[in-house]
Amino acid sequence: MKIKNIHSAYFIGIGGIGMSALARWFHHNGVKVYGYDKTSTDLTNKLEKEGILIHFDDEIEQMPNFVFKADKGVLIVYTPAIPKDHKGFNYLKDNGISLYKRSEVLGKLTEGMFTVAVAGTHGKTTTSSMIAHLLKAGKKDIAGFLGGITTNYGTNMVMNQGDYKKAIIVVEADEFDRSFLTLKPNIAVVTSTDADHLDIYGKLEELKKSFSLFLENVDPKGQIYIKDGLWEEVASKKISGRPTSYGLNAGDIRALNVQVKDAKFVFDVSLNSKIIKGFQLSVPGFHNVENAVVSIAIAQQLGLNDKEILEGIKTYTGVKRRFEYVLKRDDFVFIDDYAHHPSEIKAMLTSVRALYPGKKVSVLFQPHLYSRTRDFAVEFSQSLSLADEVMLLDIYPARELPIEGVSSDILLESIHADEKYKVEKESIIEYLSNRDLEVFITMGAGNIDQLVEPLKNMFNKQNAA
Repeated sequence: MKIKNIHSAYFIGIGGIGMSALARWFHHNGVKVYGYDKTSTDLTNKLEKEGILIHFDDEIEQMPNFVFKADKGVLIVYTPAIPKDHKGFNYLKDNGISLYKRSEVLGKLTEGMFTVAVAGTHGKTTTSSMIAHLLKAGKKDIAGFLGGITTNYGTNMVMNQGDYKKAIIVVEADEFDRSFLTLKPNIAVVTSTDADHLDIYGKLEELKKSFSLFLENVDPKGQIYIKDGLWEEVASKKISGRPTSYGLNAGDIRALNVQVKDAKFVFDVSLNSKIIKGFQLSVPGFHNVENAVVSIAIAQQLGLNDKEILEGIKTYTGVKRRFEYVLKRDDFVFIDDYAHHPSEIKAMLTSVRALYPGKKVSVLFQPHLYSRTRDFAVEFSQSLSLADEVMLLDIYPARELPIEGVSSDILLESIHADEKYKVEKESIIEYLSNRDLEVFITMGAGNIDQLVEPLKNMFNKQNAA
């Protein structure tokens, strides 16, 4: 596979956040792109409007003709999330036609190109999008492969403007299925190594080994940025890149004087023996200040001056579903967030408490995966107990079959919030229509996002009445 020779590409599972970003990149750089996905979504609709042809039936005859030809200029990419009985995929595989995972293609694409890769069990989407924004705002030509829709640009793919081989690649390095091991970055970030994806790794030690292998792939002359306290967990004699730690009031690079003013986080940064003062971050959260610290360090390393970095942080508006304000009134705040791990929930609710002291905090949470709910039941209950009111939906299964004895009820028992309930997704609009809410949060990585717009409309009607 040589990226420069590809003239046609077919994506099986094109509607995924990572797959769609890759498809957009090829389309932008002159390749004819076609795709399949199971259902039509807002994301596939946008891809079609951009000129990418998509079908939603897995019949073999629906695939473009070029996939059946032995042409070295044809690329077929698939996601491991497609069903095992997918007709088109199985036909291609059974007939010996070359198929590539997204991670393999991304690895090939970044070969020989200056790459900034952001890894971590959480924080990587915000951090990679923040780095991409700082560099783009600072007039650097970049290609940003992101794991979420950045609100600054309304897309998960920030496009290079010139020759792609000369652009800086900013990529979210996903530890799921060990896919980030195909990357060979010049700059690597590790935001967190908390236990997650244990259905893949089995044990936390195996997950951390995978992060070590990721860092071993960093260019020997490259730079590693790692959250303070994590280096000892992933250090390996085979890692050649230089490690630099970062954090809040800790690490080689650190945020200082962190304050909340007018619902914004204001802070200074100690970096390379000097202090840059006056950062204003409109995307709330102590965890996002940490994400900003490493983004600032990378922006400076790649040539931006203090003024450009200060302005870039000030104008960064975040990622869809990452501490996203849906409604923000004096009497009521509605926030939507992707948090689906206990550490993420804790960081989210701690920040909300700092922003809205004395306000009642109500959370509607949808657990994601039976195995994750089982493995972290105690931790989920502890982190959710930071809210005043917790409403739990049924578990979103994603790729898993049910596990006997595992349901939202095992969380509910140990939550120590003032109020706690199990609620049905179908009746939640009616359930919330007559309640007095002050700070309300929808949270989870499943399909809870489908409730955001209906809830927003309901709350707006209430306010207008």
